[in-house]
This record gives sequence, C-alpha cells and structure tokens, in this order.
Amino acid sequence: MTANQDNRELGKPVEALMLDERALADYLVDHIAGFERDCSIQQFLGGQSNPTYLIESGNKAYVLRKKPPGDLLPSAHAVDREYRIISALAGSEVPVPHAHLLCADESVIGQMFYVMDYVPGRVPAERGMPGYTTTDRRDMYHEMAKVLGKLHRIDYQSAGLESFGKPNAYVSRQVRRWAGQYTASKIEECRPMDELIAWLPENDPDDGYSSIVHGDYRPGNIIFRNDSPKLAAVLDWELSTIGHPLADLGYFFMPHRVDAATTPYGLQGMDLEQLGIPSETALLETYASSAGRKEVPDIDYYIVFSMFRLAAILAGVMRRGLDGNAADPRAVERGKSYQQIASTAMAIANANYRYNTPT
Repeated sequence: MTANQDNRELGKPVEALMLDERALADYLVDHIAGFERDCSIQQFLGGQSNPTYLIESGNKAYVLRKKPPGDLLPSAHAVDREYRIISALAGSEVPVPHAHLLCADESVIGQMFYVMDYVPGRVPAERGMPGYTTTDRRDMYHEMAKVLGKLHRIDYQSAGLESFGKPNAYVSRQVRRWAGQYTASKIEECRPMDELIAWLPENDPDDGYSSIVHGDYRPGNIIFRNDSPKLAAVLDWELSTIGHPLADLGYFFMPHRVDAATTPYGLQGMDLEQLGIPSETALLETYASSAGRKEVPDIDYYIVFSMFRLAAILAGVMRRGLDGNAADPRAVERGKSYQQIASTAMAIANANYRYNTPT
C-alpha cells in the first residue's frame, strides 16, 4: 500500500524543490539493500518545513525528508536530529517508521536528507478530523493522549539520548530560540508577539521535570491504522529534544483554546461533543494515567507558550513563502494567522491572575 491508496496529498515537486532523481537513485541503490534504480518520486503536499517525498521502488515505498534550499535560520530544519530520534525510538512503545540512512553529503541532491520506510495508514488533515465517525474521533484523540504519555515516560538516557538536549530551563531557552527565529524572519510589527517574548520568561513555572518532547504533536503528524483508531507511527520529529513534557501537552491541548473560525489550527467554537472530540479534562485524565502523573499543573502557561511558538513558526513559514523557498505553495496564506494566534495567547496570559503581566 502506498500514499496513493491512503489519504495523503501528493503531487509533482514544486520547481524550487525538484530533486536530481538520477543522482538520488544511484546513491540509494548503493546504500539500501534491494532498492531499484527505476523509481518514481512525488512530493507530499501540505508540510511547511522540511520537504518530504514519496519514493516508490519496485514493491517498496520509502519517504525522504530533506532540508529546504536557500539560506536557513540557525538550528532550523535539523533532519539529522529527526533521524537520530527515530532510530533511538525503534522498538519502543512509541511507534516510528524504520529509518534506513542519513546522508550528510550535500553533493548528492543539494541538501542533507534521510530515508525511512513509508508507513501505510490514515493521516487526519485537520484537527476536527472531517470524514471520520464520532467514535473514531473519540478513540483517536484518546490514543494520541495515551501515546504522548508513553513518550514522556521513556528513559531518554537509556535510549541513548542523554546529549539530545538540555533538560533544565527548557521553556526559557525555547522562548529565546523562537524569539530569535521570529526576529530573524520578521516581516511586520506584531505587538502581541513582543508582549509574549517579555511575559513568558517572567512567569515560567519550571518544576524541573524533563523528558523526550516531540515538539509538534498533533493529528497531522500522526499515522493511524487504516482498519482501527490505533496509532501506526508518529512523524515529523524536527522540533524534538529533551525538555519539559508539559510543553508537548500544552501544544496538544492548544487547539481547544484557538478559535476555529479565524485560524485552521483551532477547535474552539466547534460542537466537540457532537463531533466526538474529547474535552481537555477527559484527555488530561488519559494522558496523566499513561504518563504516570498524579497531577498536571500550570497547563495554561504551557498552552500560552505553545501558541507563541506556533506563531513564531508560522511567521517563518510566511517569510519562506514570500522568499519563494517554502515547502508548500500555500505558505504565505497559512502563515498569516500567526498574529491572531499570538493575540489569543496574550489574552489567555492576561486573564490568568496567577501570573505577572508585563508592563
């Protein structure tokens, strides 16, 4: 089964993301057992960061992810980190595709890339999961919460990831990083972003917890089995590191706080009960049980942080779209929502009386 039989959007690579197919095939024949030089290559559409391709060779299907072309922001598009963590999680309770190789030789196709197996299954295009039954949505959301809890329980040192990130002061370091990324790709003034950059470090409730964090855990980065709501693989580990697990959880809950009418990233305003999408409270119980936690404090703070980080990412997406080197031709339009998300985040921060408000 390939992506043509699943529900994933494929197409001819956009001009800026064309591959040297002959050079790539020659390389893969030498490095993957059984790979056939006569292969077909299509690009997965919809992604906004690392360009991703389906390669079909004989009766096998593979996925290639690479850095985008052009001048890139420091530390962004780390496909080598994706390859490392996918390899480390092989055989764990968190399902991932089998990783074949990492190629750091940019002379092959122009950028660093890695190749993994294609995993058949369903990838929900939106958080509201149109086209699924009420029962499927309920079970799939609880499955995501359960697997996220399992991820956060993995002993990252035993998995060989002790040097994968710094366990302390995760959010403060992330705020500095994304503030820098946002500033580097800034197109226009956005007061809520400036306010969040000041508010977040002043109100960090860091309690010293650390775990593997995915960084972009959501339906679009999950493959579900075609015949059940069970999870087949977790994708897109570009933002993964060692950090605070509640940052992942805040990001997972974030759509419940974002207006569905104004951005494609929200669920707020939808009839979640009719759709079968569990409430924050229900998902929190599933997550806590799976993660082995008795309580999950300060989730509002981590939701605000997640909104800020998403807004910074979307501002970068918009910038790459304007510069002409985005992975998706719809990047400019999709990136525009960063201002609305930042405004929502600052409204939550200001409404939370427990924290300081920047002056």
